[in-house]
Amino acid sequence: MSDFETIIYQKQADIAYVTLNRPQALNVYNLKMRDELYQVLGAIRDDAEVKVAIFQGAGERAFCAGADLTEFLAAPSPLIARQVRWERDVWGLFLSLPQPLIAALHGYVLGSGIEIALCCDIRLASDDAQFGLPEPQLGIIPAAGGSQTLPRVIGGARALEVLLSGRWLKADEAKRLKLVNRVVPRKELMAEAERLAKKIAGFDPAAVAGAKQAVVRGLDLSLEQGLELEARLAGSVI
Repeated sequence: MSDFETIIYQKQADIAYVTLNRPQALNVYNLKMRDELYQVLGAIRDDAEVKVAIFQGAGERAFCAGADLTEFLAAPSPLIARQVRWERDVWGLFLSLPQPLIAALHGYVLGSGIEIALCCDIRLASDDAQFGLPEPQLGIIPAAGGSQTLPRVIGGARALEVLLSGRWLKADEAKRLKLVNRVVPRKELMAEAERLAKKIAGFDPAAVAGAKQAVVRGLDLSLEQGLELEARLAGSVI
C-alpha cells in the first residue's frame, strides 16, 4: 500500500498508521483522497493483524483543513453520484470498522477534517489544534456526517452553536466540550497516541471489538435494548 498519492499507509506490528498526505494543501480532502481512504479503510477492516489504527495529518499546519470544494461542488449527474455513493461510502465504512480508531489531531481540523475525527473512537489533540465546521458560511451544509456525529458527541445545542455561528474551537474548549478526549503538547501528540494504541493492542481483540460494538451500537438503542446487546456480545466473547 505504498503507491497512494494523498495518503501514507503503514503497519507496524499490530498498529496501522494512516497519514493524510497533502501538506502543501493543508491535507484538504479531495476526490483522490476519498478513493484512497476507501481502499485503506477496507484494508484495515479485512486485516486480522491490525488491532488499532491511528489517523494523523502530514506537515506542521493541519490534520485536515476541510474538503476541496472546487471538486466536490462540481455536481455529477444523479446517476453517477448514486453509483459513487454505493461503491465508495467512505463514511459508512469508517463507522463500520471493528478496530478502535485513534485520531491524532493538530493544527487546523475543519470541515471534513472534523468529520474524519468524529468517525474515530478516541480523539487526542495537540495544544495548537483548532476545530470548526465552516460549511454554512460557504452556503452548504456538512455532507460527511458532521451534522449527526457532532451533536452525538457534544450535544445538540452546542453543536448547533458551533455549526451556525461558524465559530472555531481551540483545543482547551474542545476538551471541555468533550469533542476531544485529551490535549497534549504538540511534540508529545504521536507518542501519546502510540502509547494508547499499544495498550489497547495488548488486550484480547475479540473483547476490544465487542466493547466497541456494544458502545457504538448501544448509543442508538434504549437502555433495555442496549443491555440485551451487551449480554449477547459478552456471550460471544467468552
